[in-house]
Amino acid sequence: MSKVILVTGGSSGIGKSIGDYLTEKGYTVFGSSRNPSRTTQSSFPLVALDVTDENSIQQCVEEVVFKAGKIDVLINNAGVGITGPIEETPEHEIHKAFQTNLYGPIAMIKAVLPHMRKQRNGLIINVTSIAGYMGLPYRGIYSATKGALELVTEAMRMEVKDFGVKMTNVAPGDFATNIAAGRYHAPLLENSPYNAPYGQTLSLMNDHVDQGGDPIKMAQKVHEIIETSNPRIHYKVGAFMQKFSIVLKRLLPDKMYEKLLSNHYKL
Repeated sequence: MSKVILVTGGSSGIGKSIGDYLTEKGYTVFGSSRNPSRTTQSSFPLVALDVTDENSIQQCVEEVVFKAGKIDVLINNAGVGITGPIEETPEHEIHKAFQTNLYGPIAMIKAVLPHMRKQRNGLIINVTSIAGYMGLPYRGIYSATKGALELVTEAMRMEVKDFGVKMTNVAPGDFATNIAAGRYHAPLLENSPYNAPYGQTLSLMNDHVDQGGDPIKMAQKVHEIIETSNPRIHYKVGAFMQKFSIVLKRLLPDKMYEKLLSNHYKL
């Protein structure tokens, strides 16, 4: 019997790439979307899910368990982007980002754990971001949400290991997806003291996404993790310099590393 996999945010981008790839490999895959009816092309079924709604989360998990009998792997992929000077980012947008990128994945984990504990087996893969390893200018809130999920994973994997449940993070760098289109951008205000540097950084970030790698690399890494008997705590997927930037942060003095980031973003 094939493993049953639930991928949140499976209607586009990295999530769809993961779902398509795992379906090709013979897994039973369910994706999720807030509006499944709007997705016309998918190699795997989509279940309605809003990760900011507790009832929606419970209904999604119950539907997958009812249809497939179990959930072997949860891939917490659903997320939102957010950019802007923190001073000028509306509070409700900050809350929304944390609700989707941190509280939502935690709620999904809570919903699947009773089923995995009953099975004495399960794997939870949290899709974070290389941006979560550093405070990036004009992406500070996004970095904070993803960095927090990394730490939550580090803690929870020790809490659930006695149940036969494994947990890991996989942090992507820049990939060619539609994330920039759905990202919240704090508006470029003409009279803002941040206007010039924020506008310049925003343009650079969008270029990075447009020139990003093929998301199939994420799908291949997720497949590798699923097939690994004892997954590592952290995985990174991206261009060499993106992954190397994490190493540099560990090696360099704080202010030297900050200077490198500032130079990179021309700040």
